[in-house]
Amino acid sequence: MSENPQQEETRSHQPASTQPAATSSSAEKPRGGTAIAPQVVQKITGLAAREVSGIHAMGGGASRAFGAVRERVPGAGTAQTAGVRVEVGEKQAAIDLDVIAEYGAPIVDLTRTVRRNVISAVQQMAGLEVIEVNIAVNDVHVPSEGNGEQQSAAPSRVE
Repeated sequence: MSENPQQEETRSHQPASTQPAATSSSAEKPRGGTAIAPQVVQKITGLAAREVSGIHAMGGGASRAFGAVRERVPGAGTAQTAGVRVEVGEKQAAIDLDVIAEYGAPIVDLTRTVRRNVISAVQQMAGLEVIEVNIAVNDVHVPSEGNGEQQSAAPSRVE
């Protein structure tokens, strides 16, 4: 007999499992694996970041220059992934972004919105936990007011 009669009584009132152990454990086992390539997470991230109003472009100066060259090569366009670096594991992703903000956009609010949008998109589409999104604002785009007017007002050098 047990030293504690209440423990014995509690055990005797627990219902027996109606499912065999093999059935319940096989239902919990996956039927295969899913691997998500880093390029997929990069593309999701780039598109999600560009959806946010106030983002002018992605990437720093050098990456944008190389991106412009790559876009001209057929089949090598990487516009969606410019300025995006990711580390992808089985269950988690870490993301680094380089962005250029529009002049007048509140940068703190802008980066908060980009971060939230990227995390939501990656978690929803790829099922990965996003552990961090680091955002570097490398430049502010100032619309060039008057460029078109100056060009039309300047005399043409050719006829």
